[in-house]
Amino acid sequence: WLRTPGPLTYATRANLGFATSLVSEDKAAQSLLNKLIRNNLVNTTNQVEVLQKDPNSPLYSVKSFEELRLKPQLLQGVYGMGFNRPSKIQETALPMMLAEPPQNLIAQSQSGTGKTAAFVLAMLSHVDPNNKYPQCLCVSPTYELALQTGKVIEQMGKHYPEVQLVYAIRGNKLQRGMKLQEQIVIGTPGTMLDWCGKFKFIDPKKVKVFVLDEADVMIATQGHQDQSIRIQRMLPKNCQMLLFSATFEESVWNFAQRIVPDPNIIKLKREEETLDTIKQYYVLCNCKEEKFQALCNIYGAITIAQAMIFCHTRKTAGWLAGELSREGHQVALLSGEMQVEQRAAVIERFRDGKEKVLVTTNVCARGIDVEQVSVVINFDLPVDKDGNPDNETYLHRIGRTGRFGKRGLAINMVDSKMSMNILNRIQEHFNKKIEKLDTDDLDEIEKIAS
Repeated sequence: WLRTPGPLTYATRANLGFATSLVSEDKAAQSLLNKLIRNNLVNTTNQVEVLQKDPNSPLYSVKSFEELRLKPQLLQGVYGMGFNRPSKIQETALPMMLAEPPQNLIAQSQSGTGKTAAFVLAMLSHVDPNNKYPQCLCVSPTYELALQTGKVIEQMGKHYPEVQLVYAIRGNKLQRGMKLQEQIVIGTPGTMLDWCGKFKFIDPKKVKVFVLDEADVMIATQGHQDQSIRIQRMLPKNCQMLLFSATFEESVWNFAQRIVPDPNIIKLKREEETLDTIKQYYVLCNCKEEKFQALCNIYGAITIAQAMIFCHTRKTAGWLAGELSREGHQVALLSGEMQVEQRAAVIERFRDGKEKVLVTTNVCARGIDVEQVSVVINFDLPVDKDGNPDNETYLHRIGRTGRFGKRGLAINMVDSKMSMNILNRIQEHFNKKIEKLDTDDLDEIEKIAS
């Protein structure tokens, strides 16, 4: 099934000369982390907005996988993965991706919305298993992300063994002059370009489907944008182009429109994240030791199911986790120097309730849904590199609680005039009053937290 040299660690990748910037590494790591900790689809309330290349064409959407008339072995694979019905993005995207003649697609989709399964299903559906040459190419920003897509192909194609997969990644050395027989190739842009061009392992003129995944991460990496465009130029005019991105900044749009001609476009309407279900308080202190003491007092007064505590630096997070452990709390620590797999393991333990408190820096602020989290504590208020309030990070942090329509609790530690000023500006931004925490409030917050 797979021709791969085995897992590559970040260190090995560095030795192999992977030139990635810190920004793209962070984005790729966050994306990989989200994939590793997803057990199921996110229950999103986002509405899908569709812009068709032909507005007169009827817009099809499906409510079941049977409506797609999939090959029986693929339908078996879909149900084997635990998909009972299409997700919101799959309802609209799959009919477009499986249409004849093929339609190009630019789609916005966050982690956990089922987009990988959607484009994998499209690739497996378009492959002719009797033809032993590459027919579908999928480009990912990093080896690790490519491997995650490969796992989905492996699971979904479990009952379709005639279709085979190979990884176009640096370190997977093939003999010169050979022609690949696998129908699906997943890899990183540089190696994929070499295999199509310099080494001619792949005949690009025979490719039916080209998938560009994690486009926003891709263009943050030096060289990847140019390499992806060069691959696209080698492909036939009737090759189906599918591009996915979690965000649609202007740079992503410009890239997408260069690489995907005459696209259908699926966007997620921006969900108005509400703070209405989250009760927000602040506690006045003079130093970090006082903040720690206030934290212990709160813990002593109320019963907390599970809590996440956010710190500004790794050093503070490490110190706080140590102090809480000495007080007898079950504490997990999450910070940026940990490898992605280590972070995923920590989050799994926290999700399983093995630790009740998760102390973390911002690596954990986005995309992590743990239903049991009832309290978020900002040990340090979030600020940007210029020392201004980081309102978006604040929203992501306290949004870890009050999820799925439940009530939540956010407590902010204020230890200086500067942090009080930050808090006031956050209140103004969200037009939400953050109340000072008094002993009278403990009964109220006990109800929310327990």
